[in-house]
Amino acid sequence: MNESFKALSDPTRRQILKLLRGGDRTAGEIADHFHMTKPSISHHLNALKQAGLVFDERRGQHIVYSLNTTVVQEVMGWLLGLMGEPAEDQSQPKEEDSDEME
Repeated sequence: MNESFKALSDPTRRQILKLLRGGDRTAGEIADHFHMTKPSISHHLNALKQAGLVFDERRGQHIVYSLNTTVVQEVMGWLLGLMGEPAEDQSQPKEEDSDEME
């Protein structure tokens, strides 16, 4: 998870993740949202990929990036727990639900 936090420390990478929340995008589509070189965007995408926050898939001549929601949810759950707000555990019934079952 340390790699995830390191990747999230950069505002450009956080913005890329926001873009990918809206759906898969090619590297060129992502680069169109920034005023930086394509090699710089590639560096950021690689850092996100190494952290497990995004997937990449070759589709024809393009590489398409998508959000790895599993890892993002894990990181968010950890952050919420750190702030004292535990993420809901869907596998356990709530106390009020268990009373109704008796």
